[in-house]
Amino acid sequence: MHLVIVESPSKAKTIEKYLGKGYTVRASVGHIRDIPKSSKNAIDIEKGFVPNYVVVKGKEKIISELSALAKKADTVLLATDPDREGEAIAWHLAQALKLKKPQRIVFHEITESAVNEALKHPRPVDTQLREAQEARRVLDRLFGYDLSGLIWQKVRYGLSAGRVQSPALRIIMEREREIRAFIPEDFWTLAAQFKTKANALFVASCVEEPRSEAEAERILAAGRKGAWGVASVEEKEQKRATRAPFTTSTLQQTASTRFGFSPSRTMQVAQKLYEAGHISYMRTDSTNLAKEAQGALVSQVTKEFGPTFAEAKEYKTKSKSAQEAHEAIRPTDPRKLSAGSNEEQKKLYRLIRARALASQMADARVMRTTITAVAEGAGIPAFTANGSRVVFEGWLLADPEARGEDVELPKVTAGEKLSLMSIESEHKQTQPPGRYSEAGLVKELEKRGIGRPSTYASIINTLVTRGYVVKEGRTLIPTDTGDVVSSFIEEHFKDYISDSFTAEMEDELDEIADGKREYVKTLKDFYGPFTKAVKSKKKIAKITSLGDVPAEFPCPLCAGPMEFKLSRNGKFMSCKKFPECHGARKEDGSIIEPPREIGETCPECFEKHGGQLTEREGRFGKFIACSRYPKCKYIKKDALLNSTGVKCPDCIAAKRENGEMVERRGRFGPFFSCSNYPDCKLAIKARPTGNICKICSALMMDGTKTIPERCSNKTCPNHNPHKTEK
Repeated sequence: MHLVIVESPSKAKTIEKYLGKGYTVRASVGHIRDIPKSSKNAIDIEKGFVPNYVVVKGKEKIISELSALAKKADTVLLATDPDREGEAIAWHLAQALKLKKPQRIVFHEITESAVNEALKHPRPVDTQLREAQEARRVLDRLFGYDLSGLIWQKVRYGLSAGRVQSPALRIIMEREREIRAFIPEDFWTLAAQFKTKANALFVASCVEEPRSEAEAERILAAGRKGAWGVASVEEKEQKRATRAPFTTSTLQQTASTRFGFSPSRTMQVAQKLYEAGHISYMRTDSTNLAKEAQGALVSQVTKEFGPTFAEAKEYKTKSKSAQEAHEAIRPTDPRKLSAGSNEEQKKLYRLIRARALASQMADARVMRTTITAVAEGAGIPAFTANGSRVVFEGWLLADPEARGEDVELPKVTAGEKLSLMSIESEHKQTQPPGRYSEAGLVKELEKRGIGRPSTYASIINTLVTRGYVVKEGRTLIPTDTGDVVSSFIEEHFKDYISDSFTAEMEDELDEIADGKREYVKTLKDFYGPFTKAVKSKKKIAKITSLGDVPAEFPCPLCAGPMEFKLSRNGKFMSCKKFPECHGARKEDGSIIEPPREIGETCPECFEKHGGQLTEREGRFGKFIACSRYPKCKYIKKDALLNSTGVKCPDCIAAKRENGEMVERRGRFGPFFSCSNYPDCKLAIKARPTGNICKICSALMMDGTKTIPERCSNKTCPNHNPHKTEK
């Protein structure tokens, strides 16, 4: 028996269809081991930057099952994805399953011929590719762990930095500062409608944009009086060259433009198409096509559109370090007009197919026409009208959505008289540069050599998850938190988030993959200077103020000056006398209610410092704490300001006193948890009813849509429809 291990269950199902008896295909369901998230000993630096890998939580059962199958197998074939990450997963499988002679097979498309061909060429796990991926993970961990720790101390707890995430945030903030500094300028656009001698109408625009209203009015007045005629007619045929088949970056950009897909959504949909065998591997920065694939595309173009449109072409890969896969993204069988199990998959497949077919077709030809009209003797600028029409469709037949609209202009000749029907002006202002869209940021990251195809979507997701940017439609807008974090890193670690440093580090990782560079030396060259830079900033002052508040917003309690500060929810105004004065306002100037004394003394600090208990409004609702916060961090646990009146069942079972379910507010909205937190960590999403499930003793609550776990009771929060009541 031969055991084939892949990452995805759906990929396993597809491959199993192609392999006959004697083959068992199983999935690892992604990574099975990783560097621990919080441990300071995650990486042994002294021993040569050795990661201390641990089994990913929940993967113990998978490892056990795979290990049992591997012991029975004659051969174990590791068929993970054909990139560095796939190579790393293959190595981790070999280590975790204690495989003595594992064989690695690679294919860039999941088709019967590709899989069977890969079986003929097994090889050992590529140590260089695995080391390159490991170096990336270790670099990212060292960078993020050390720098994030400093940011926690100097800015605010819970913030983070990243080797690639921080340069991406810097790029967004650089654009934002351009927008803030932009000073709009007035200008006027002028348009005139003309009638030809054949009574055809067309609109022309002034070739100059006046910068004053007086100049615009002068042109309008002279234009209305002048005698108009055609000064020239230019017709020029231009080529619309074909485009290369998709890479990861260009697919993400086009899917965003055409369908509004986010990069992460595009990759999720493409992953499903790949695993089902419909497209080639979707993480690539190469525009190459295999000869067989190119031949199939040319043949399909000939069959579908005719021999006039077919033209075999090769494209140069723009990325100097293209390495994630050998081919561009393409359909595995271009004869399939449609593929996929849902509408999103079908749309993306059709886009990939259209682009691949178009890449092997003749250029389109477009006739561009320019009519120049002048008012004779009026002393004003010329007006021009531009039109275009397709004279040979070429590759646009395969991808008609890329065509655009034809703008037909009437037939006129030089010297022909024109009748002015109307001439108008419109006041406008110059606009600042636009903020980055997700597709725009991907394009910019690729252009600057920051990140690789497999990282673009995760970079954006991280920025959004951390609260450094928000998405409005397709636009990425930096938050106050993102602004503060980026400004801090730019001020103190500018060299480590520069384009040149980040791109050079990517090149060094590529050199490890190519065997041209050593793992330990690369990490040592980075970490030595970096850790010194971090330590040198330990003595800088903590950032408590983000600048003074305008004088029209005085402290609502003492009328003194205020300053901007950063909270978890963004900027707010705080009295400069804090903590002596607790006056605060929201960023819009509205007053934040101050803590209210409840007539009780603080049990921890009253005798020494006179602390009083106050009612406050926090992220998770109201609570009672010491008035001397943050010097005294006492919180009254049994202050049930948002009590539901329901006793906590876990506290009852553990014989803890005063445990009641209280309403709180978290990142994802309201929830209900025990007042004895952190001693009791019971938390539920829906409001508790006070009833207890007779089957599993769980707390009952309103609503039935919960995470299924173990109970057969349909109204229980632990309900699992696949379990039966005993």
